[in-house]
Amino acid sequence: MYHPAMLHPTTLDGPFLSLLVFLPILGAVLLLLVRRGETARWLALVVLVLTFLLSLPLYAAFRPGLPGFQFVENHVWIERLGLSYLLGVDGISLPLVLLTTFLGPATVLCSWRYITRRVREFMACLLLTQGILTGVFVALDLVLFYFFWEAMLIPMFLLIAIWGGPRRRYAAIKFVLYTLGGSVFLLLAIVGLFIQGHTFSYPALLGLQLAPGWEFWLFLAFLAGFAVKIPMVPVHTWLPAAHVEAPTAGSVILASVLLKMGTYGLLRFNLSLTPAATIGLAPLVIVLSVAAILYGGLLALAQQDIKKLIAYSSVAHMGFVTLGIGVLNMQGLQGAMLQMLNHGLTTGGLFLLAGMLHERTHSRQLADNAGLGRLMPGFVFFLGLFSLSSLAFPGTASFVGEFLCLSGAFTDSLRLGAWVIPGALLAAAYMFRMLLGLTWGRGGDPALARDIGPREWAVLLPLAVPVILFGFYPAPLLRLMNPVLETIAARLDSQAAVEFVAFIGQALPSILN
Repeated sequence: MYHPAMLHPTTLDGPFLSLLVFLPILGAVLLLLVRRGETARWLALVVLVLTFLLSLPLYAAFRPGLPGFQFVENHVWIERLGLSYLLGVDGISLPLVLLTTFLGPATVLCSWRYITRRVREFMACLLLTQGILTGVFVALDLVLFYFFWEAMLIPMFLLIAIWGGPRRRYAAIKFVLYTLGGSVFLLLAIVGLFIQGHTFSYPALLGLQLAPGWEFWLFLAFLAGFAVKIPMVPVHTWLPAAHVEAPTAGSVILASVLLKMGTYGLLRFNLSLTPAATIGLAPLVIVLSVAAILYGGLLALAQQDIKKLIAYSSVAHMGFVTLGIGVLNMQGLQGAMLQMLNHGLTTGGLFLLAGMLHERTHSRQLADNAGLGRLMPGFVFFLGLFSLSSLAFPGTASFVGEFLCLSGAFTDSLRLGAWVIPGALLAAAYMFRMLLGLTWGRGGDPALARDIGPREWAVLLPLAVPVILFGFYPAPLLRLMNPVLETIAARLDSQAAVEFVAFIGQALPSILN
């Protein structure tokens, strides 16, 4: 059932994708043999640094012009059920794998002093989370993909429920209930695809021709499953609660990588497997995206809690990502992918800074931290950089992605572009409010102001470099993703998709019945 032309074995010596998935998981198991917290920290850091170094050869050996998936590992898993251990990456999954491995060491370093109880278990959860998230982005068997998708809930639940804030249990349970609810629809969609295609192989399903009714319902099921993870309005309310209560490392993982699972799913499944329904139902995605941009921006502007402000800004920024996907043109798709990566770097940096402030003042309130930046020049340097990137200031990485999303929106409709512009202005308002308050405001205790030290520089500087680099030179990222995005865009322009739109208008009453 596989398409041999789409599956290219690894040109590297060794199963690198399996190593990226299972090395962190093996590290988590080894932590069971460790007793001292300091040893657990160093072991986790070494494992995650090694995982990142092992991911770099993938970028070096990747050939962007080669169609299909590269570094493929294909082994029979459960032959009777037609399940395979099938891994591979292409131009939209490899950047997300690199982002995941790149941020891994930062989650350990930011927790070095912050986490003082059950350190071994905490580091094990970090390692498990990284391995499982990588598995989501490299799995090409739908059951394997769903396994990693669901397994991610366990370590994230523990991170929030054990090491979170005062309302950690409420936040953790809400996170699990929302995501499990979305996963039910994802499972239904996977079963539906198997009924139609008689295979769980994603490359084989790419050639599947679906009846309009099936495509309609599969699109909605996938959208419901991924919308919770993104999260899209109105199923976003778990995110602020989870961010506020999660430890700093948990917030970084949530914002930088976990939310990208949803938008990755839209590109990988909705646009690629149900292209005709995507065109017909794109207005629904656009409306939800505009709602997220405006609603998230207004709520962020009203917040006094720093982490909650950043959390609502994530709702707005992910709205730009889904908008870029929903407009279905090349500029929008490019902007969506770039914004996914840039949001991971920028918002991850902001949550790291919020955690560093909390370590000093034991408060997340703007008023309690107001004015401390005047006494912390190193801290303010990074705060200014990540804040400017968050509001898409020219010369920062987020500017390129947001500009392409806006360009795609205006290309689709001038009216749509006009609706989105206030969202960009709101981002400037809430980010400048936070930046100016923390730097020049009054109310913070100067005795608590302690500038960032070497460990914190080591956490923040690696994130700052690509924020500046990709702001001026995004070509390496575009070179990876453009061939895949062009293929997706070509499928969306097919005559079959145009005919589907006409058909669905006539058949919708009977489909709904």
